[in-house]
Amino acid sequence: MSKRTKSSREWLAEHESDPYVKQARQLGYRSRAVFKLEEIQRTDRLIRPGMTIVDLGAAPGGWSQLAAKLLHGKGRIVALDILPMDAIVGVDFLQGDFSDNVVLEQLEQMLGEERPQLVMSDMAPNTTGIADVDHDRSMHLVELSLEFARQRLRPGGDFLVKVFQGRHFQPFVKELRASFASVKVRKPDASRQRSPELYLLGRAFKA
Repeated sequence: MSKRTKSSREWLAEHESDPYVKQARQLGYRSRAVFKLEEIQRTDRLIRPGMTIVDLGAAPGGWSQLAAKLLHGKGRIVALDILPMDAIVGVDFLQGDFSDNVVLEQLEQMLGEERPQLVMSDMAPNTTGIADVDHDRSMHLVELSLEFARQRLRPGGDFLVKVFQGRHFQPFVKELRASFASVKVRKPDASRQRSPELYLLGRAFKA
């Protein structure tokens, strides 16, 4: 048995025994990540009927699924991911690489004149296992998502983004504070404790 195979089996065993995975299946959600957004929603009341929302890094669709439920058919969700995603009622999906300017233009065209009240990003790169490399790759996506939010958010809108702790974390928090009235750090219970991921929430965009 190779080390990689053993590691994969250990991950699969942990995944299958994860209470959030089991609960997601029972409730018909597409991923355990939905419970991260659900907890943030309980705390911060981000999503309200009538909103336009952009969901970056959406696949397999857990966040969009919950957001559509919370909108009660009133509002719009535009979701994007490099991976395919099965259709969700109330969600317009674009498959493509967010770092590709052509894909970004397509996303802009889908939004048209609409300015979202919420941009949320659960994007993460493929990891290498090298902490500094993975951190730099993730921060590149985080910076791109912030740039998009600054260009498209409605004044007073919110920005929720997954960030991995590392040397660029504090400078990015400072960047956020320049664009939003407040910045909150969230570590939902569904986020594994050993994971360096945190969620940053910028509230009340200062356009």
